[in-house]
Amino acid sequence: MTAAASPADAAHLLAGAERITVLTGAGISTDSGIPDFRGPQGVWTKDPGAAALFDYDTYMADANVRRTVWQMRRDHPAWQAAPNAAHRALAELDAAGRLRALVTQNIDGLHQAAGVADDHVIEVHGTMKQVACMKCGHRTPAPEVLERLEEESDPRCLVCGGIQKADTISFGQRLKPDVLDAAVQAAAEGAVFVAVGTSLAVHPVAGLCDIALENGVPLVVVNAEETPYDGVAEVVLRGQISEVVPELVKYALGTAG
Repeated sequence: MTAAASPADAAHLLAGAERITVLTGAGISTDSGIPDFRGPQGVWTKDPGAAALFDYDTYMADANVRRTVWQMRRDHPAWQAAPNAAHRALAELDAAGRLRALVTQNIDGLHQAAGVADDHVIEVHGTMKQVACMKCGHRTPAPEVLERLEEESDPRCLVCGGIQKADTISFGQRLKPDVLDAAVQAAAEGAVFVAVGTSLAVHPVAGLCDIALENGVPLVVVNAEETPYDGVAEVVLRGQISEVVPELVKYALGTAG
């Protein structure tokens, strides 16, 4: 077990690895202007009460909460955000055929915008790019629903009149079984499992690290803060993610100077 301070210390794991599985959390998108949740400047750190807006039962029961959440969705910085160097580096890894899968807790779509193939991205917490009806299941591109906020504060499904929400997983909702199964398989089958920008505090997604380790897959943790898995990781890296991840990818692709 090695705690490392430089991406070079992960070179022996990444160089030549043909099936790298990557898990990303909110920390990879902060340099794109999207705040994380639990970091020092996180949304819930600054306003602990904001977490209640992400509770499914509260959302479904309270029209005022829904109105607030719709305004938050419309004003979300992800609509103007662009992929940063870390997103682009992972896209390079995918283009080189070295990415087994990219499992992400993020809903912002920046991995796909950077060029990672859609079928290689596993969005365990869903996507803000779509809106789903909680009654009939009809899905609509989010911009079409957000446009209606000019006239409707709580836009209902145009098919059945049901309550709609972003097609994301809220507290109190279960992850989609097929999506979780795909993530578990990717964790078990990777040659290396790299967790980037995630606190590894939320299960079952954090448990993907356990799946990897149980299958003999070495773990690399890249995060600004300590995580519960630092002690069992082969390599732990601190630093600015948009700088560390591109360096890691260079070692994986053999292009590091």
